[in-house]
Amino acid sequence: MAWALLLILATIWGTSFILMKKGLVVFSAMELGATRVSVAALLLLPFALRHVGTVERSRFKWLALSGVVGTLIPAFLFAYAETKLASGLAGVLNALTVVFTLLVGALLFGQRLTGLRVLGITLGLVGTVVMLLLGGSGGTDTPTGEGNAWYGIYILVATIGYGLSVNVIKHRLGGMTPMAVTAVLLLLIGGPALAYLLVGTGFLHKLATVPGAWAAFGYIALLATMSTAVAMVLFNRLIQQSTALFASSSTYLIPIVALAWGALDGEAFNLWHFLGMLIILAGVLIIHRAR
Repeated sequence: MAWALLLILATIWGTSFILMKKGLVVFSAMELGATRVSVAALLLLPFALRHVGTVERSRFKWLALSGVVGTLIPAFLFAYAETKLASGLAGVLNALTVVFTLLVGALLFGQRLTGLRVLGITLGLVGTVVMLLLGGSGGTDTPTGEGNAWYGIYILVATIGYGLSVNVIKHRLGGMTPMAVTAVLLLLIGGPALAYLLVGTGFLHKLATVPGAWAAFGYIALLATMSTAVAMVLFNRLIQQSTALFASSSTYLIPIVALAWGALDGEAFNLWHFLGMLIILAGVLIIHRAR
């Protein structure tokens, strides 16, 4: 069951990067991030209302923390990164989640940090430098028509948030069902996201007046449904059934799916990108096999 969940998650999340790219054709990164979180929260609202009364009061701060650093902020950071970074490269950099899951676990949750794991962390970061500094942004086939490899830093920050969120769910929210964790977490962050979307952005105006806006919204809605709402439930279940590191190992397969979609959309991927990806995945492999 754990391996089946892993494969399903890799497919869903690997597809999310091309969906973000399609949504950014019309909407800004801030609009996309807010829409993604809002739609996911609305989808799971009935489940949130069912479970919120059963949650221990002491756990709300951990749910809020996980929601903010593991869902809300990354939704904006990934969207902003993809305005000037190829979607396939964004999917590869997502593999850093494993690196920061281990690093955060060691720094804050007492996880053992061996020499081999330090090597794996180092390789992950070296691979990132190779990809971005030598490989570049993946060309100008981005929603803005411009490429900037430094936008990969936004993804690096987002994966730090993912690493913290995974550890919080594993070590502070044990015993809660995956649906309860996901639905209540989204309830806590969905309200502010929806308020910002409706009041602080031009989302509604674009939806009513810009050609292609409904198609772009459809991509974002699919992203919110599958990659945020459904995938989060599956991921939280996987965390509870296995270890935090195993749960984050879907990042082995996510780059393959993301790169395949990017290639179909005409994105550039050069030898340096390939070398950087191999170095990152070698680091992830070492982390998983180290004891």
